Amino acid sequence: QVQLVESGGGLVQPGGSLRLSCAASGSTFHNYIMGWYRQAPGNQREWVARSFSSGTTNYADSVKGRFTISRDNAKNTVYLQMNNLKPDDTAVYYCSAFRETIYWGQGTQVTVSS
Repeated sequence: QVQLVESGGGLVQPGGSLRLSCAASGSTFHNYIMGWYRQAPGNQREWVARSFSSGTTNYADSVKGRFTISRDNAKNTVYLQMNNLKPDDTAVYYCSAFRETIYWGQGTQVTVSS
């Protein structure tokens, strides 16, 4: 079992930046593939980025070059640095942990608006 708690969401103007954090507890953090997903109103949840314990990272095309995922295995925390935010990035952002099953956080709202 893994418990995930996100923080760092909020309201930001287009072109601005936010950093989301996800604190994990309950299991061995470095064994999990950590990821971020998002869900905008009326849309399905979509994958944003993932981080392997090896250091490999992958990104959805829509955020490549603007978002950076990183993890601190000593702190059991994964981050999502979001730069040059656009109104289309507005969504609830969810942290995930995957090994044999996927665990979800409760989500944090990100709103990009002027």
